[in-house]
Amino acid sequence: MARRDEARGSGTQCGGRGMRILLVQPRFPLPTGPRRSTHLPIGLLKIAAYHRHEGDQVGLVEYPRPGPFTPHEVKITSLFTYWSAHVWEAVRHYRALYPKARIEVGGIYASLMPDHCKQSGCDHVEVGLYRGGVAEDLEPAYDLVDADFQVIHASRGCARHCGFCGAWRIEPKVTYRKSVTDLITKRRVLFYDNNLLANPHIDSILQELSEFRLPDGRTVQCESQCGFDARLLTPRRAKALKQARFRQPRIAWDGPYSEWPDVKEAVGLLEGAGCSRRDMYIFMVYNHDILYSEMKEKLEACGRWGVRVADCRFRPLDATSDGYRPGPKPQEDGAYYVHPGWTDAQVRRFRRNVRHQNIAIMLRLPQNRYVQGCEQRLVGKPWRAGSGR
Repeated sequence: MARRDEARGSGTQCGGRGMRILLVQPRFPLPTGPRRSTHLPIGLLKIAAYHRHEGDQVGLVEYPRPGPFTPHEVKITSLFTYWSAHVWEAVRHYRALYPKARIEVGGIYASLMPDHCKQSGCDHVEVGLYRGGVAEDLEPAYDLVDADFQVIHASRGCARHCGFCGAWRIEPKVTYRKSVTDLITKRRVLFYDNNLLANPHIDSILQELSEFRLPDGRTVQCESQCGFDARLLTPRRAKALKQARFRQPRIAWDGPYSEWPDVKEAVGLLEGAGCSRRDMYIFMVYNHDILYSEMKEKLEACGRWGVRVADCRFRPLDATSDGYRPGPKPQEDGAYYVHPGWTDAQVRRFRRNVRHQNIAIMLRLPQNRYVQGCEQRLVGKPWRAGSGR
């Protein structure tokens, strides 16, 4: 199979089979502002590169925009299962717009719930990596999006089978790259690996990243979307992450409060390597098997350490909707998924406490304790890091 330089082709010309392929991202309720800037439809960009190599014409749109041509095939991506309604809506829309086109759905929801996805009215559900991974060695078609960063997988799948995660179900085969520098084309690189440090080649990868330079001589800035496994972090590896210019490192704390010594040590290792605690995050899942009282202990420990929390509210992997409404106002039973060991009030309290504690750490308030309304009092006033104001 052709690789990156061989697969560069125009999305406006047909050749070979001459198929017209329209790639669609539904209008998912993605975060706005800076957080949205870290999302790319990377699967669609890889599929675009593959079909260009095959001589097909490719277009990429976000629902409900029409394509630049009348397609032979429409390929719609999916994200979380609880956003399935957005996928169904896109299927209906493009079925009406292009009644003769073959419609295919792939991605996370399609792979976790293919039977439910098929009921959307699509012609085919693609489970797992596209056509078994034929596009994985091609450079994604970044020219189809406006982004100053790229996404890299140094590994696929995950050896750990966490109950709240679907990664190992979607990609049961774990594969690792020995090197990634041949994939780098932009200065900002986001790693989408589920467990980056579990790659047996991670030490050599970090070494090559620290030495790598773009053709113009610039270094690259790296980020990991998922949290680092504290069990796999060593003093040498923490230093290597810093030298490889990983920004805002996250540490995964999926387990019970009793794991706090390992997590605290990981924080210390990253700090010892030159990372500021205020730039770190500890990733944790709530509304799951660990009860509110224990999650509260975990959150308070992060406050004592001066490290912010990146929290994720659990939804079942077969949930096809999510009626949760942010804010203090309570919701009735059944409006959204609440774990049997949690209550609606605890879900909202934990989310609020995370936000307040993160603000306190960011503003360097005494003992990292939130003061009601402190962020409003800062609006319009000059503030600089370290001022405590």
